[in-house]
Amino acid sequence: MKPSSRTLDTRPALPILQLKRREERRLRAGHLWIYSNEVDAARTPLHAFEPGQPVRIESGTGRPLGAGYVNPHSLICARIVSRDSARILDQALLVQRTEMALALRGRLYPAPYYRLVYGEADGLPGLVVDRYGDVLVVQLTTAGMERVKDEVLAALDEVIRPAAVLLRNDSPIRQLEGLPSYVESVGTVPEYIELDEDGVRFQISLRKGQKTGWFFDQRDNRLRLDRYVRDARVLDLFSYTGAWGIRAAMRGAREVLCVDSSQEALDRLEANAQLNGLADTTTGRKGDAFEVLRSLREAGEQFELIILDPPAFIKRKKDLKAGQEAYLRLNQLAIQVLTPDGILVSASCSWHLEAAKLQQILLQAARHHGHGLQILEYGRQSADHPVHPAIPESEYLKAFYCRVVKGKSALC
Repeated sequence: MKPSSRTLDTRPALPILQLKRREERRLRAGHLWIYSNEVDAARTPLHAFEPGQPVRIESGTGRPLGAGYVNPHSLICARIVSRDSARILDQALLVQRTEMALALRGRLYPAPYYRLVYGEADGLPGLVVDRYGDVLVVQLTTAGMERVKDEVLAALDEVIRPAAVLLRNDSPIRQLEGLPSYVESVGTVPEYIELDEDGVRFQISLRKGQKTGWFFDQRDNRLRLDRYVRDARVLDLFSYTGAWGIRAAMRGAREVLCVDSSQEALDRLEANAQLNGLADTTTGRKGDAFEVLRSLREAGEQFELIILDPPAFIKRKKDLKAGQEAYLRLNQLAIQVLTPDGILVSASCSWHLEAAKLQQILLQAARHHGHGLQILEYGRQSADHPVHPAIPESEYLKAFYCRVVKGKSALC
């Protein structure tokens, strides 16, 4: 008998996670998340699985939908990692997806400073990797990714060969997965990393800094700043270490005031101003942004350009009303210290706040004072944070460049 030319699949069969009938439409359209109420708990009870366990995912009729991992303790109880229902999240898959992610960033950026892996959008749910030259900062946000931590590190070593890796696994989102919070390093992570963004130099702390140390997601929006700042007096609120403000000073602003509630962030701001020879034009002020704006208004201060890049005011859907009111108050206060015909840059990283709603808030803030408003430019997160077209949750950042027209020349 002639031997078969087909290669036998020797991979062990994965346990099955079965959905209820007619619950697979969103997954067939490309989404990667499965919610606990979509699972047929009678056939495949969630309590039978371990957190992070690999599974084969099937529709209510038994049709394969892909392979992923499960967490019985999370509302998002499973995530798909491959449409091949036998493909598990292992080192080989991690290497393949990381190489694909690296190929994109290599086309986009001349220097190795970017978000290397952006979760679902790069086919690796639960994994975020930021690159700072030969140092990587890694966040594992799901039980499935935490389970393969060693494989993640091995894959990054194979693809990037980093000198050191910092695991910043202290994100609050890990609590939703029942995961502990910790920070640990592989190799020697320097106290400060220096990066270059379009010729502007910054020193940042990867251990003490917010999130992974730097906000790469605003890079493209900061690039738009250059045409507006020459000879302007600039106010940068929620300035952190000066990504917006230092850039404004570097591009010709005559004076920049940066405001942040963190003294540590302002210390880095001062160091970054000195690093770029801008200590004479850049000043830091510690305080709550709302209170500082009221104080500036009472003092009669005015700025030609104001930047609002706050943290997310809306982290959960139930915070929507209070968060929208906070964005409205913030923009109203900013407009009050903006010169006639001034430029307002207003951003939001709240996923629950849609771009159209933020635009409406900006209009309302301007009209509250009888001013006209023009939207000059609109931006989203930078290209190293690609959007998965089937996962609206992967697009969260929005930034408006606005002209506020005051006085008798105000627009109708």
